Amino acid sequence: MPLRRVRLILTLLSLLLLCHQTTDAQTPGVRFTDISQQAGITFKHVASPEKKYIVESMSGGVALFDYDNDGYLDIYFVNSLTVDLVKSNQKTKSFLYHNNGDGTFTDVAVQAGVSDIGWGMGVAVADYDNDGFDDLYVTCLGKNRLFKNNGNGTFKDVTDKAGVGDPRWSTGAAFVDFDRDGKLDLFVSNYVNFDVNHLPEFGSGRTCQFKGISVQCGPRGLAGAGDSLYRNNGDGTFTDVSKKAGVSDPDGYYGLGIICSDFDGDGWVDIFVANDSTPNFLYHNNGDGTFKDIGFAAGVAVNENGSEQGSMGVTMGDYDHDGKLDLFVTNFADEYNTLYHADGPNSFTDLSFKAQVAAVSLSYVGWGTKFFDYDNDGWVDLYVANGHVYPQLENYRQRSLVHRNNRDGTFTEVAAELGAPLLEKRVGRGVAFGDIDNDGDIDMVINDLDGAPQVLRNDGGNANNSVLIKLIGVKSNRNGVGARVKVVAADLTQIDEVRSGASYLSQSDFRLHFGLAMQSKISLIEIRWPGGLVDKVTDVSVNRMLTIKEGQGIVEQKEFKKTPGTR
Repeated sequence: MPLRRVRLILTLLSLLLLCHQTTDAQTPGVRFTDISQQAGITFKHVASPEKKYIVESMSGGVALFDYDNDGYLDIYFVNSLTVDLVKSNQKTKSFLYHNNGDGTFTDVAVQAGVSDIGWGMGVAVADYDNDGFDDLYVTCLGKNRLFKNNGNGTFKDVTDKAGVGDPRWSTGAAFVDFDRDGKLDLFVSNYVNFDVNHLPEFGSGRTCQFKGISVQCGPRGLAGAGDSLYRNNGDGTFTDVSKKAGVSDPDGYYGLGIICSDFDGDGWVDIFVANDSTPNFLYHNNGDGTFKDIGFAAGVAVNENGSEQGSMGVTMGDYDHDGKLDLFVTNFADEYNTLYHADGPNSFTDLSFKAQVAAVSLSYVGWGTKFFDYDNDGWVDLYVANGHVYPQLENYRQRSLVHRNNRDGTFTEVAAELGAPLLEKRVGRGVAFGDIDNDGDIDMVINDLDGAPQVLRNDGGNANNSVLIKLIGVKSNRNGVGARVKVVAADLTQIDEVRSGASYLSQSDFRLHFGLAMQSKISLIEIRWPGGLVDKVTDVSVNRMLTIKEGQGIVEQKEFKKTPGTR
C-alpha cells in the first residue's frame, strides 16, 4: 500500500477519533430545571420583609412523601406567620400538593385537613401507627401538630390525644425507634424561648448587632428551650420520656437539625442534634432507654479548632466508600460547613478543608442539605441551600452550593455547571430530595423565605443506571426507619439508611436511591432491619423501583419511566 494512502487512512482515523472524543465531551450533562410554574406550584412562604425578630427568619420545612400510596411523591410546604400577623389574629396556609403523575401537582391541603398549622417551622413524616399510611408531624412556634393519615386522602389532627404538642418553639423533628419495639418514637428539638408578647428590641445590645449593623436579636442572649423525646405507647398515644432518657437539654442549647443513625453499629439507634451557636449533641443510645451525650468524645460537638458553630442542617452518607457513614453539618457565615469523616465507631475527624467543602462555604449561611448522587455515578455528591438571616445585608440572598464527588476524598463545587436555577440568589431553607417523576434520578424541592419555592427536576442524571428501594417492615416499624441497606453491583458497593427528618427541618423520600453508573446487574441487596433480621436479595435488575418486605424479599418491582433519549 502506498505510503501516501497509509498516511491518509491514519489521518482519517485520527479525525474520526477526535470527532468521537469531541462528541463525548459535548454530551449534555445533568441539568436541574425549575418546573414549579409549569407544575402548578403557586405556594409562597409568608415572611416579614424586615425580619426584626429571629422567629421570622427560621421557618421553611418541606416534605416529599407519598400520602395516598399511588406511587408518586407528593409535596408538603410548611408555612409560617409574622409577629404582625399574629398580633392581628391572621392566619396563613400550608400547602399539600398531590402529584398527578403527569408532571403537575394539585393543592389539596384544605380538603386533606393540613392547611392550618399556626406558625409552622418544619416537618417530619412517618407511619407512627403502622397502618400503611404515612402521617405528618409539623413543628411550630407554639403547639406542634400531629396529623394522622386516615387512608382516604384526609388527615386528622390527633395532637392532643397523642400527647406530642410541645408548646415551645420547636424546629427539627425525627421519628426514631429508639427502644427497638417496632413502634416509632419521636424526637423534637427546640430552639429558644420566644414570646410574641415580650419581644426583644431590634438592634439593642451586643447580641443584636452583626458587623456593626443593627439586626434581629438571637440566638445568643436568649434562653434556650430544651428538647423532647416521646415514646410511642402503641395505642395512639406517646409518653414524654425526655428527662428519664437524658435528652431534655437542661442547659438550653439552640437545637435545629436532627439526624438519627446507629453511629457505632451496636444495633441501637443514636441521635445527633445540630445546635446553633452551641456545641452539637451526639446522644449515644445505651440500650436501656437512656442516652449519653458523647459529642465531644466522638469529635462532632465542635469543629477542628474546638469552636462551636451556628449549625443548622445535617446529612449523612458514605462519600468515600469505606463502609462508614460520614456526617455533614451546615453552618453560619464565616464558620464553614463541617464534614466529619467517620473513622470508626463514635469517632469522627473534621476533614472539611481537606475535602474542599469548607473554604467555598465561608461567605454563605447554610441550611437544607443532603448527600445524594445527582448523576447516578455511584458516588454521593452534596447539596447545600443558602440564604442569610439578616435582610439588612447586601448578601442576604445567596445561591446554592453543589459539591461533585471527585471519588478521591475531595469535592468540587459545580453549581454553575448544573443549570441557572442553582445560581439564583434566594433565601433557601428546607430542602427535600426524591424522584418525583419516577425516572431514576433524584430531584429537589426547596422551600424559600421571601419568595416562591423551587421544584428542581433532574434532567440527565438517569443516563446512568440506578435503583430505588422502598422497605416495608413487619416486625420492624413499617417504614423501615433505621434499616441499613447495602447494594453491591460488580465492584461498586454502597450503603445508606432509611431516615425520618434530617436536612433542615425537612423530610426526603423514604425510598433509598443508589446510582449504579453503567453496571447492568445488582449482585446483592442486603437489609439490616432495626428489629435484627438480615434480608439478602441477589441477582437484581437495574433501573427498577423495588419494594422489599421484611422477611419476604422483593414483593413488587417497576421499571423507571425514563424519557426518550435516556438509557
